[in-house]
Amino acid sequence: MVVAETRADRFGVAFETGLDAALVVDPATGRILDANPAAGRLLGYDRETLRATAITDLHQGQEPALIVFTEAVLTKGAYWTRSLCAKHAAGLPLRLEYAGTLLPGEDPPLILLTLSDLDARRRRDIDAEGELFMRDGLQEWQRVERVFQDIERENQLILQAAGEGIYGVNAEGKTTFVNPAAERMLGWTAAEMLGRSMHATVHHHRPDGSHYPDHECPIYAAFRDGQVHRVSDEVFWRRDGSPLWVEYTSTPIRAHGRIVGAVIVFRDVGQRREADERLRAALAEVDRLRERLELENAYLQEEIRLTGNHRGIIGTSAAIRKIVEQVELVAPTGASVLVTGESGTGKELIARAIHEASGRRERPLIRVNCAAVPGELFESEFFGHTRGAFTGALRDRVGRFELADGGTLFLDEVGEIPLELQGKLLRVLQEGQFERVGEERTRRVDVRIVAATNRDLGAEVERGRFRRDLYFRLNVFPIESPALRDRPEDIPLLAAHFLRDAAAKLNTGALTLTEGNVRRLVGYRWPGNVRELQNVIERAAILARNGRIAIDVPATVEAPPDAPSDEGGVGEEGGGDRPPGIETEAERRARERANIQAALEAAGGRVSGPGGAAAILGLRPTTLASRIKALGIERRPAR
Repeated sequence: MVVAETRADRFGVAFETGLDAALVVDPATGRILDANPAAGRLLGYDRETLRATAITDLHQGQEPALIVFTEAVLTKGAYWTRSLCAKHAAGLPLRLEYAGTLLPGEDPPLILLTLSDLDARRRRDIDAEGELFMRDGLQEWQRVERVFQDIERENQLILQAAGEGIYGVNAEGKTTFVNPAAERMLGWTAAEMLGRSMHATVHHHRPDGSHYPDHECPIYAAFRDGQVHRVSDEVFWRRDGSPLWVEYTSTPIRAHGRIVGAVIVFRDVGQRREADERLRAALAEVDRLRERLELENAYLQEEIRLTGNHRGIIGTSAAIRKIVEQVELVAPTGASVLVTGESGTGKELIARAIHEASGRRERPLIRVNCAAVPGELFESEFFGHTRGAFTGALRDRVGRFELADGGTLFLDEVGEIPLELQGKLLRVLQEGQFERVGEERTRRVDVRIVAATNRDLGAEVERGRFRRDLYFRLNVFPIESPALRDRPEDIPLLAAHFLRDAAAKLNTGALTLTEGNVRRLVGYRWPGNVRELQNVIERAAILARNGRIAIDVPATVEAPPDAPSDEGGVGEEGGGDRPPGIETEAERRARERANIQAALEAAGGRVSGPGGAAAILGLRPTTLASRIKALGIERRPAR
């Protein structure tokens, strides 16, 4: 209360008796420190209520515009706006013009906020025009030419002092008078504009540069339809050809019941547009960051779903110990890593271990399955695109590189990247720069690459299917992920781990592996590697009875179709009588092996290309190569 009374005393009679509503606002806290009686009448609150109110309470839902206006006042010392709308105590919205000025000598700074009622101002203008009309008499309007002379002569002080640009046009669209503010803003002198077509002089083109026909001009429409035309965002053109963003009102002038022209009042809204553009840019940046966080969260959720609880590398074999040592060596560096090995050996697990042991673990690990991305969408998937960049691009999209900024990008099946895109990928790895599809802006990223493949990239380079420079860039630190059959001592540990996970997920109760189960698991060659082992264990957990599980795999890949199981249970794990037409897994694999060998013989040992075994079998060459390797088939050309 003492602060408010001090402010009122300082403003004295001018503050207390002013016709315009005035508030003293602390921009640091948003509190209204004082309000004059006119503010109370305008807003419908008593003085004490306003002193206890925050300025944001009067403008609920308008905080961004209020912040922009306040910052403009603090920066420029004075600013005005019509973008804010306070509500009367009765709940009715008020059309107001806000003018803010910094009070001198105040530390911290305070703002004197003046609120002008635009509706009341308009009513006063109408009354003043009526009074002027009655005072001057009908004789002053007998000649159309003298109408504008009288307006200019009798309002000379107003025209000279007004900060807004004002000029008049007659019914032919010719300029009849121009005030000094219009001269300053447009760069034309009054002598140069008088008698000229106003539209052709300053209003001849639209903001986009296209022609603006005069019959579409709202200014001329005022003396054609007799209506007041208000335009809030349009361009007048200065004499030097630069645009002047304005809002204007074109009001028709009548004499003896007929329209003889119009008066145009305009003001420069360039600063307001700049503030609005900054606000829109800030909001767009917020939207972009929110979209990025949402996408990162979606990717993280997907990774959690894919990896489950298996985040550690399990095993005690020499091969696993070597991998752990390699991860510990390379993780703290920023070097690119190439993980090779058959499908299902845990290459992604190695990539995750590298990421989590690195200094980038606080940022996301983003995974791209290159084999699952359509060729025409690779560039958009990696680098993102802008709205309208191609058919179906309905909005801006953040690419995987941008999502992984500061983190790690895992390129699974990197050998599937089209040759024509490998050059762009190499540029990002070398320079850390890229452009979204449909955008010229260059963006910078800091991304570590971990790539994985089940193909021999060195051989692909020799065949011209993979860029040599990209191969060397990716293969800085190679890690080989061994096949499960090459580390049989790890199978019991992995099986026990998967069995615990499956029992917890399926709520089956405690399940254990028997010695026979372990022998059967170790005796199998596991062409599908760790992924196949996990699936077999989960299937066994589903079929378990009374805490006992049955492992449904043949003893070896090469086992004959009628080989008995090493556990000997009839009808339990592969032995015994079967209904006609049903084959065991070993029989199916033997049949598949014989079928692939026959296709290779027919194709002369060739896997890909026209007439190759892949084409004969209707498979992708990479898929057939994986099956050949998994089944241990030797590729020999036919004699």
